[in-house]
Amino acid sequence: MKLQLNGIAIDTDVTTLAALLDEQGFAEAKVATAVNGQFVPEALRTAQILDEGDLIEVLAPMQGG
Repeated sequence: MKLQLNGIAIDTDVTTLAALLDEQGFAEAKVATAVNGQFVPEALRTAQILDEGDLIEVLAPMQGG
């Protein structure tokens, strides 16, 4: 399946947001996620089904000031 992850086209066989995060090395990271512009809380990532062409954003919190 073809997706956009942070603006980069990727090919994957995973079907959920949680599996995608694991595949891409974000599984243990504290990140915010969105699918097609809609925020997906951590508790719902395993239930978030991905479809061909979805736009995924993974954002790490900023620190400093």
